Amino acid sequence: MLSFFRKKTVENLPVAPSNSFFNGNPTAATKEAFGPTIQNLGYRNISDLKETIYGFLRTIRDPEKPNTLEDLHVVYEDGIFVTEPAPGQSLLVRIEFNPTVPHCSLATLIGLCIRVKVQRSLSHYAKLDIYIKKGAHATEDEINKQINDKERIAAAMENPNLKELVENCIKDED
Repeated sequence: MLSFFRKKTVENLPVAPSNSFFNGNPTAATKEAFGPTIQNLGYRNISDLKETIYGFLRTIRDPEKPNTLEDLHVVYEDGIFVTEPAPGQSLLVRIEFNPTVPHCSLATLIGLCIRVKVQRSLSHYAKLDIYIKKGAHATEDEINKQINDKERIAAAMENPNLKELVENCIKDED
């Protein structure tokens, strides 16, 4: 039985060209067969990607105030976590944000703005998880569930008033 599983696993692996290994190191073509890497996506390293994402986040404006989320310390560089993709998987980006007050009524909208801005700004697909910093909001579990639910996000962006509000928060200054 164990040999059956081993055989199936080996059969399902991508086949590398016979000349793709030199001294036991796979070439870029072989690495691509197993999934994207940070370098293949155009970044020097994970820190470079984190800085790029933070560059997107820092320009988002607060829905109530004339300040950006960076000015209000809602988003911060240490709140961005990137996991390099494993073979056959997508890049995982986790963004943590900290609402200004524990009962912030616009925390869900801020999370939605973060999601839309990052998804539109990245030139490649990444699995995106957005969370309120642990202990920073009275209803963080419910909000985390909302801002990571694809159907709720799609429904929210179909609402013309909400969509306009998100667009105004994420638009780049000229």
